[in-house]
Amino acid sequence: MPVTSLDRFLLGQFQRQLKLAFSRPGEILNPIWFFMMVVALFPLGLGPRPEQLAPLAPGILWVVALLSQLTVSHRLFASDYEDGSLEQLVLSDHPLALSALAQVLAHWVVSGVTLALLSPLFAVVLALPSEAITTLVASLLIGTLGLSLIGAIGAALTVGIRRGALLLSLLIIPLYVPVLIFGTSAVVEASRGDDGSAWLALMGAWAIASLILAPPAISAGLKISLDA
Repeated sequence: MPVTSLDRFLLGQFQRQLKLAFSRPGEILNPIWFFMMVVALFPLGLGPRPEQLAPLAPGILWVVALLSQLTVSHRLFASDYEDGSLEQLVLSDHPLALSALAQVLAHWVVSGVTLALLSPLFAVVLALPSEAITTLVASLLIGTLGLSLIGAIGAALTVGIRRGALLLSLLIIPLYVPVLIFGTSAVVEASRGDDGSAWLALMGAWAIASLILAPPAISAGLKISLDA
C-alpha cells in the first residue's frame, strides 16, 4: 500500500512524542521509580515472608501499576498545550482523533510497555509465583494500553486547568476499575496454576473498545478545553 500524507503525519507525530519523552527522562523514570518505591514498602510493612506476600502480590502489583500510570497521565497533553502546538493540531487538516491516538500510543510505549517489561523484577520482590510472571507481563501490556487511552480522555478534559491532576483522578479512577479487576484476576488465576486467558481476553476486548471509542472522546475533550 502507498504511504499517504496522513500516514507520514501520524508516524511523525508518534516519533516526535517519543523524542520528547526521551528528552525528558523524568517522564519515563518517575512512574518506574514510584512503582519500585511503593512495591518495596510492602515487604517492610507486611514482613518479608513469601507466604504472606504471595497471596497479595497480584493485587498489590496491579494497584501500584494503576497509580503509577495515573501519576503521568495528567501531563500527556500539557507540554503541547503550553507551547501552542496543541492548537496547531486542532487546526490541522488531519483528524485530531488520529493525531491524539498517535500521541497516546507513544505515551503507552514509554510508560506502560516499559513498566510491563520491568514488572518481573518487582514480582520477585513480592514473591509472586514464577508461573504467574508471564501472565503479569501480558496483563500489564494489554491493561496499560487501556489505562493510557482512558487517562488521555481525562487529560484532554483537564488540560490547561490548574490542579487538573486532582480532577483527572476523580474522572478516570472509576473507569480504571474494570481493568484493575481483569488484570488482578488473571494474575491470581495464573498464580494458582490455573488458566487466566479468559481474563486476558476480557482485557483485550476492553483495550480494543478503548482504541475505537477513546480517540473521538479525546478529540472532543481537547476542543472543549481549548474553547473554554
